[in-house]
This record gives sequence, structure tokens and C-alpha cells, in this order.
Amino acid sequence: CLGCRSCEQVCSFHDSGGFKRGDTNIWVHIDLDQRSISTMTCQQCETALCLEVCPTAALGRDSETGAVIVDETACVGCKMCVHACPFGCIHFEGRRRVAAKCDLCSGNPKCVQNCIAQALHYGDINDLAAYKREKLTRG
Repeated sequence: CLGCRSCEQVCSFHDSGGFKRGDTNIWVHIDLDQRSISTMTCQQCETALCLEVCPTAALGRDSETGAVIVDETACVGCKMCVHACPFGCIHFEGRRRVAAKCDLCSGNPKCVQNCIAQALHYGDINDLAAYKREKLTRG
């Protein structure tokens, strides 16, 4: 990751039509003191606490991608899912007054497509671990 934040920009534009960092579902953390850059987005947890606490069943699982998705028509904006997420990856979208999170762009994440450093990858966790090991051995 180069810290360019293009993933945040494309996510924000795809989700809300604008370029506000508060509207993105992926976050880049740059720590100059530690000289580290990391990204964070929804982990699409197998046991998704956000999904379990939703009183209106506004959160569900996409059968094709496995992503936890928000049905904005059913969301009442109670923020219980926001508080339940152990990673802080679901947030309240103030303009629409609903929960918002990564939905994997229907299985074709725009952040991954637009990462100029090719630091982001999308796939099965076991395949990604093998990919990382292979990349490290190649140098």
C-alpha cells in the first residue's frame, strides 16, 4: 500500500456518488511515526455479530458473494450493528440515516480493481494465504 487512498475514493464514489472519506467502506490508516500503512474493511465474518443483533433483519447475507449486506429499506438506523462489530467496520451513514458497510461490490470490489499498488486482493482466505506465501518466496 502506498497510502494514496484511491481505494477510499473509488469506494466513496461507488457507494454515495461523492468523494467524502466519511462515506467510504474501506479505510487507510497511515502512521508516520511507526512508518506503517494499513487498510481495514469489513471482514464478512462467518458469525457476523452485526447481523445477529439487527432487530429489523436489515442485515442479510448475499447468497452469491457471502457478503453481509444492508437492506436500506429495512434499516431503522438504530446503530446496534455499529456497536456490535468488533472491528468497527460498519458505520452509520448520516445522509441516508442507515447502516453502511462493504458489500464487496457484488463480488467485484472496486477498491481492488483501482489499487495502483496492487496491495488489495479479493478471494477465499485460504487462497489469499497461499498467494501471499508464493509472493514472499518469489521476492
